[in-house]
Amino acid sequence: MSDAPEVLTEVDGNVLIVTINRPEAKNAMTKAAAEGIAAAMDRFDAETDLRCAILTGAGGTFCSGMDLKGFLRGERPSVPGRGFGALSQWTPKKPIIAAVDGYALAGGMELALSCDLIVANKAAKFGIPEAKRGLAAAAGGLIKLPRQIPPRIAMELALTGDFMDADRAYALGFVNELTDGPSLDAAKALAARVAANGPLALIASKAIIRDSHEWTEAEMWDKQEAYVAPVFTSSDAREGSLAFAEKRKPNWQGK
Repeated sequence: MSDAPEVLTEVDGNVLIVTINRPEAKNAMTKAAAEGIAAAMDRFDAETDLRCAILTGAGGTFCSGMDLKGFLRGERPSVPGRGFGALSQWTPKKPIIAAVDGYALAGGMELALSCDLIVANKAAKFGIPEAKRGLAAAAGGLIKLPRQIPPRIAMELALTGDFMDADRAYALGFVNELTDGPSLDAAKALAARVAANGPLALIASKAIIRDSHEWTEAEMWDKQEAYVAPVFTSSDAREGSLAFAEKRKPNWQGK
């Protein structure tokens, strides 16, 4: 058994890169790895200089799902209140990008769909093959996937367990960007574009897009106002307008 950490973190400017580090097991998720992701996301939310995160996998694979050997030992690769891989039932307040190479299967696909944006290598494969093992995609695949792609396609993936290639995932709008090279390189470029923007605006925009599907038409404007009012009265809002007038980059303070 390797003594290497199961989750690695690296800071690149304003971006936190979180890498599942079990390449010998196709980055299958363990309880230790889930706890490592949880700790990384706590750091991400706590440090004001970090504005975007990237979740990826070592060794050319994103995540092959739950570690079945651990499952047979009675281990669940989840964190209370946060779910599988510490992300299926919870999200950081700031944006997170999945950088997918190789396979994102079962819980691995559910990790990807729990992120806000997805960048994938053109050879990547996605799937929720749990039914082939007598299981069900209970970490969000059956709930979230029909909200992100056409429900009949989600039904097809769930009932057949077949894989979806990156081209189809992109055509369906599941993937934001395809790349010929390593997904991490393209994800870093996308993260830099995100992190260049006002941090309070990023947090509010993510929250509204994620939460508003539960709002009725009668309440949606009032609900949105609660999220955006602090943004419009912030120092950053004034700084953004001033920087535009002065033709310079904004100096965001996150307040």
